[in-house]
Amino acid sequence: MEQYLRQYVDEARKQMGIEETYLREAVGINHRRVLDAFRQERVTDFHFNSSTGYGYGDQGREVLESVFARVFGAEAALVRGQIVSGTHAIYLGLKAMVSKNEKLIYLGNPYDTLKTALGLNEDKPRPHEFNTEIFPLDDSGCVNFGELSKTLNGAPDCVLAIQRSCGYDPNRRSFSMEYIKRIVDFVRQNYPKVRLFVDNCYGEFVEDKEPPMLGVDLTAGSLIKNPGGGIAPGGGYLVGKEELIEIAAELLTAPGLGKDVGASLWDKRLVFQGLFLAPLIVLEALCGMIFSSNLLSTLGFGVSPAPREQRTDIIQRIDFGSRELLLAFCRGIQKYSPIDSQVIPQPGPLPGYAHPVIMAAGTFVQGGSLELSSDAPIHEPFSAFLQGGLSREYTIETVVKSIEIIRD
Repeated sequence: MEQYLRQYVDEARKQMGIEETYLREAVGINHRRVLDAFRQERVTDFHFNSSTGYGYGDQGREVLESVFARVFGAEAALVRGQIVSGTHAIYLGLKAMVSKNEKLIYLGNPYDTLKTALGLNEDKPRPHEFNTEIFPLDDSGCVNFGELSKTLNGAPDCVLAIQRSCGYDPNRRSFSMEYIKRIVDFVRQNYPKVRLFVDNCYGEFVEDKEPPMLGVDLTAGSLIKNPGGGIAPGGGYLVGKEELIEIAAELLTAPGLGKDVGASLWDKRLVFQGLFLAPLIVLEALCGMIFSSNLLSTLGFGVSPAPREQRTDIIQRIDFGSRELLLAFCRGIQKYSPIDSQVIPQPGPLPGYAHPVIMAAGTFVQGGSLELSSDAPIHEPFSAFLQGGLSREYTIETVVKSIEIIRD
């Protein structure tokens, strides 16, 4: 390590240790909840077996979904390798909730990859999918409840979609569970016919509660993010009200088939074990992000969350203010990854994104967001979105090396 960095790294490590103490309580609660769910569902190694064909009578699949429902505090769950991504899980959940001619009100600006599915991509219009209305957040990235009342008064039977993480939007912050509870309580007290959906991607096990525990009707996420523990090979999940899970299952398979079919073509042990490890790996990722926030802010870069700010997901935004610095940082993340370290990532077009994107991710699972990666749309303010990290030492090593590349 270069000498000029050492004092800053030591201070960032010290601050990481201080902030970690506030995270450990939630980790303990989450890990005990996962362990209790495994015991209550009496998981055995028999449940790890794969299945073929239609997948009738796949007891391991059924037990896995029961474990997920218990862990997330939901009535039921749909956990399948046939759900190919977080975007797919979100789309499937919204299709299950939004009836024909109903309005979908989406809080804030959705992920670029969702805009086509929501009928918001002018280049690929899909008006038959959803009647989507974007409810803009205020200048602080929060909900103006007075304005929300006006919107919901005009659509009392709508679905309100809440995106927990900030995505690529530099003008908003991720919603904490406390803030989501405030939204849920407001809606339940004033608009009981409105149904609530939460995109939980990047947020699982960061806090000690999950959206279904707050009264959310349906919640969606990806297994190659937090709940897969860094080892699940793919898949996605939905948790929530039993009737909505049944509708989603029929959309995934076919009416009349629902959850009863769908062979487990993957090694279910990886999914069970990934879920068991997830709270611990999420803590490692959070420690790495806390370190990165402290170090990079000390070096003069804009960061969000800021040091000592509450965290509700595993993402750290870093504002480089320069295309060259942004590219150098992302290429450093790739260079010091365990997989594909020889690759030099280049910005390019990606389906669903409005700008070229550079993606640095030397991951064991393609696109595994709980592993260390750095994504960046190439436009001002040239922000990188650092996320994950299977171990804090891996994140610290890689981030420090990337800063040295920037200096060079």
